[in-house]
Amino acid sequence: MKATALMKLIYLEMFGHDMSWASFHVLEVMSSPKYLQKRVGYLGAVQSFRQDTEVLMLATNLLKKDLTSTSAITMSLPIVTLPHVITPSLALSVLSDLLPRLTHSNPAIRKKTIVTLYRLALVYPETLRPAWPKIKDRLMDEGEDPSVTAAIVNVVCELGWRRPHDFLPLAPRLFELLVDGGNNWMAIKLIKLFATLTPLEPRLVKKLLPPLTSIIRTTPAMSLLYECINGIIQGGILGNGDDSAAGEEIATLCVGKLRGMIMVEGDPNLKYVALLAFNKIVLTHPYLVAEQEDVIMDCIDNPDISIRLRALDLVVGMVSSENLMSIVGRLMRQLRNSRSPTTDERGQRPAVGAIEPAADSDDEAPEIAIRPSREPSSEPPLPDEYKIDVISRVLEMCSSNNYGNLVDFDWYIDILIQLVREAPVVRPVTMLDDSDSRSRDEPALDVSGRIGDELRSVAVKVRAIRLQATRAAEAILISAYNDNSSPLTPASGALRPIAWIVGEYASNLETPDGTLTALLHITRSSAPPEALIIFLQAIPKTFAFIAGDDQVIWTPERKTMVSLLMARIIHVLEPLAIHPDLEVQERAVEITELLRLAAEAASGQEPSSDEIQQDAPLLLTQAIPSLFSGLELNSVAVGAQRNVPVPSDLDLDELINPNLTNLLRTVDMTALDEPDEDGFETYYHQPPAAAAPTAGEPAINRLGGASEDAVHSYQQGGEESYLDPDILARRRAERLERNKDDPFYIAPTDAVSRSSTPLHNILQSNNGPDFDVDEIPVMQLELDRTNTPVTGQSSPKKPIIPKSRQRIQVAADETLVSGSSSPGNYDSESNLDAPQRPKLKGKSLLQVDSSHIGTISLEEGDHAASALDFERQQREEAEMAKAMKEVERLRLEMQRANERIQAAQGVSTETVVKKKKKKSKPVEAEAGKVPTKKKKSKQVATDEGQGEPSISADVVKPKKKKKKPKPEEGGSEHQESLVSGENGA
Repeated sequence: MKATALMKLIYLEMFGHDMSWASFHVLEVMSSPKYLQKRVGYLGAVQSFRQDTEVLMLATNLLKKDLTSTSAITMSLPIVTLPHVITPSLALSVLSDLLPRLTHSNPAIRKKTIVTLYRLALVYPETLRPAWPKIKDRLMDEGEDPSVTAAIVNVVCELGWRRPHDFLPLAPRLFELLVDGGNNWMAIKLIKLFATLTPLEPRLVKKLLPPLTSIIRTTPAMSLLYECINGIIQGGILGNGDDSAAGEEIATLCVGKLRGMIMVEGDPNLKYVALLAFNKIVLTHPYLVAEQEDVIMDCIDNPDISIRLRALDLVVGMVSSENLMSIVGRLMRQLRNSRSPTTDERGQRPAVGAIEPAADSDDEAPEIAIRPSREPSSEPPLPDEYKIDVISRVLEMCSSNNYGNLVDFDWYIDILIQLVREAPVVRPVTMLDDSDSRSRDEPALDVSGRIGDELRSVAVKVRAIRLQATRAAEAILISAYNDNSSPLTPASGALRPIAWIVGEYASNLETPDGTLTALLHITRSSAPPEALIIFLQAIPKTFAFIAGDDQVIWTPERKTMVSLLMARIIHVLEPLAIHPDLEVQERAVEITELLRLAAEAASGQEPSSDEIQQDAPLLLTQAIPSLFSGLELNSVAVGAQRNVPVPSDLDLDELINPNLTNLLRTVDMTALDEPDEDGFETYYHQPPAAAAPTAGEPAINRLGGASEDAVHSYQQGGEESYLDPDILARRRAERLERNKDDPFYIAPTDAVSRSSTPLHNILQSNNGPDFDVDEIPVMQLELDRTNTPVTGQSSPKKPIIPKSRQRIQVAADETLVSGSSSPGNYDSESNLDAPQRPKLKGKSLLQVDSSHIGTISLEEGDHAASALDFERQQREEAEMAKAMKEVERLRLEMQRANERIQAAQGVSTETVVKKKKKKSKPVEAEAGKVPTKKKKSKQVATDEGQGEPSISADVVKPKKKKKKPKPEEGGSEHQESLVSGENGA
């Protein structure tokens, strides 16, 4: 009845109900002599017992009793229960009873015992010392049962990665099992173990290459196929330089098999692990992986986000100058055609439909499971985190190796403009927002700031493309001011480096007045202090370029224009003089006061007339521009700041102004209110109403009509599939302007009439407007007559070679000579170059601290092989010496106490002689026959027996003093005192 109730209680425990209160009843059922009831009790112990269960100590004797049972089924119950309830003390108790089970006649008992011993070793590492020789004997036995051998291989594989050098002597036997085993799962374990042994023994590479190649070519099991490829990669066989031909052959074979795994339809797990293997092969054989670009790029559009991320990792590693534009175009097309998730769709995974594998991954060949690809379903919404990752990878691919793979910087600038528009918008945080929902729903960072930084890096490093980069920054800034639907806000991270570009390279601006107006408008809005600092620095630079031209005559019109411009700037910057941020205050006050002085100088300078020509004020033409001219700012390496020596007299803790606290207390911290709207504000700061559609948009796009077909392949579609119409129109106009004088360039039909070509224009201008090209007679060309000379014309001997692309020089980052500094790549969670995240030590899958197993040596006499063993030995010897000193001190104290008691009771003279021989000088003078060294008790008794009576008579007198002997003084041993007392008696 109790066993039946316990069975029901175990069933309820599986639903989450606690049954720890019934642990004593479980122990009672475990002690039942009937096997069926005992089995229920052990099942309850597995479900409810933990290391802190109080009745576990009472179960020790029961476990030891059942381990020595004659019945195999009864013996197996404690063996399978121990891994769930084991503690260090329990392991020490049952180890002696568990080791004999390794030689049991039943192979099932031996297999379970081996696995249980490994579990004991996790909590009690000393288990391995007596158990490993027996386990090794079972492994070397060729007649052992295959199930027992497989269990031993599993244990060896788990121990091998901790101390692989201990298992090198087993390599011949393990290799034999790999070749002749016939068990796929055991082969997987052996391959993993050999992957850890090959770095220690490079000769294993040549030995393992033939069997692994045979398995890869013949096995139909996908799991074994992947583990073989993974073992070859981790074991360093691909990167081994001893036999390059064999390495190339095995690498080609692995890449071909991985391609087949990716092409298996309906199994995303195979795609995922194949992409993981490709990410490892690309480090040693990038050209082989680049040949599989078609199947890898198909994974970019996979509905599974995890497969997309692994494919992104892979394309970053295999990118080159030949495929950069196609890969980036595919990613840009994906960003443009995707939609952001709605509020209801945030936080839940997209439904990709049911997965129906076409073949069994472990039983059928991969070629059988390949099916023709079906049309992709409706594309799920892309989360903002994925978009941020894609944008980061695009920037990383284009800027890698100091733009070494980039061949067209004009195209890259257009990509950056498009990325600014496609970047996810980060909404500002309000007081009503929940921090948890904010971190879950919104992107963690503003990726537009990285895009702006990249545009600034191009403008700084590439001098030949600086004009185009500045014009692009200008276009982005003006669109953010004019277009209300623009995703850019004053708080966007992209506007900070863009404002820096237009200020630093104001001489390259196309419309400086419009750029300055946009800067003033953005500065007036609620921008963060970090952005205002950069905006305030860009405004005077742009103004200095507009008003600082000394070649322009100081006319009344120019005087009026400059005066009104300075008034506009002062009107915008005056409210910022009381901004809460000190840096914003400082810059606003400096620029405002400087412009006021310039306004006074401009008002006092008379304009030029017909009779007298006046120059512009020197404050405008020389003083203010000189503040921003001089040495050119170059790119600085990331680690260059660390190489700057710190001045010895620098004290960062010293206050700059002792009265700073009182000054800050008096500042009005109220929020800045928007200034009242007036005519001046409306005229200079309000943008005009849009009376027509966007000017940059071609008219053909406003007519409506056919929509653009979706592009399903990266080989189809050009730039029009991922660039906006205004960018395409600008690129088309630049191309027409560049090729207008080229007679071999055929202009598009939508831009030039069919009958108006450059050749036709030449003929019409020379022959009159009535000339018709169609009236020219057609002559028959006789290609056989190649020797006929043509008079008056010389046929070209060489084909026209197209103009080579302009060679662009990219400046390197500046740094100091001392130290090593280099521009670092952006950090990424899945970047292979980045340092790998350290694994947590001490926690295995069994939730047990197993880090100390690596300190146990399995070789005899090898305890001091490692530094850790040597330190532990030294520590144990020091503790042992300290303990011996403490024991000696206690023994001496007990001896002194015993001697004092005997002296008070009137012991024999021989005892006093032995006690006082080192203290009393008369005794030392007369006791010449008494030995001074400590000897054994028999020798002391013999010596004292030969002493003369006069010595005893002389020594009895000092006894009346009754001085207590000092504890530190030496004396005879306790046994010597007892023997002396017996002789005196």
